[in-house]
Amino acid sequence: MDLGLQGKVALVTGASRGIGRAIALSLAAEGVKLALAARDRAALDEVAAAVTAKGGEAFVHVADLRQADAPQAFRDAAIAHYGRIDLVVGNAGATKRGDFLELTEADWTDGFALKFHAHVRLTRAAWADLVATQGTLLFVIGVGGRTPGAEFTIGGSVNAALMNFTKAMADRGVADGVRVCAVNPGAITTGRLQTRIRSFAAEKGVDDAAAAQGLAQAMGVARFGTPDEIGDVITFLASDRAAYAQGALIDVDGGLTRTL
Repeated sequence: MDLGLQGKVALVTGASRGIGRAIALSLAAEGVKLALAARDRAALDEVAAAVTAKGGEAFVHVADLRQADAPQAFRDAAIAHYGRIDLVVGNAGATKRGDFLELTEADWTDGFALKFHAHVRLTRAAWADLVATQGTLLFVIGVGGRTPGAEFTIGGSVNAALMNFTKAMADRGVADGVRVCAVNPGAITTGRLQTRIRSFAAEKGVDDAAAAQGLAQAMGVARFGTPDEIGDVITFLASDRAAYAQGALIDVDGGLTRTL
């Protein structure tokens, strides 16, 4: 199926590993030209090499998007390289879990800095470019914003705020001709989840495969998702096949979210 993305230019944050890497490769498979941002140069270069090996094009930009001027600099670098922006994918951000009473002021500040404020700033920086191309803005958020948990107070709060921001910018996007949607992954087999699986395995005295199955069942899902599954949903949302999706918050979580 041709999704009509050939030659489009996409900015992807948090692109060096996990879901961000999968998004980059999925978009590249559809002919999208990529501007990739993250803090790890070596990992970014590996993703760019994987894109190039498949005949795609990728430009890397090393940045700490928690810094107030970094999102604007990323946008400027992408425009200097490609001359246009058709798609922005805000994926960067991980927040600290733990006992609320033990989480510090710095933990909260860091959580909002990367996963919320960086997305807000990149949206502001690239909005006029997306208006010019009648483009698309997509966020990777997380189901923790829908279902609060005592061990995920920072992440749940950040995710809920970003879902609200998605809806607000979708409202603005109706007038400006920019589509805005978000994907809420559930438990996805990234490095962070693998760490949890290993801890569960050590606690239960089983191997990693059995621990993954047991942990998934304890969470009420049949299995964990893969980064590629999130990447493919993002690619679909970026295409004209999803042209009537505006302000959609799509849970891709194996049925983990059971609330409306």
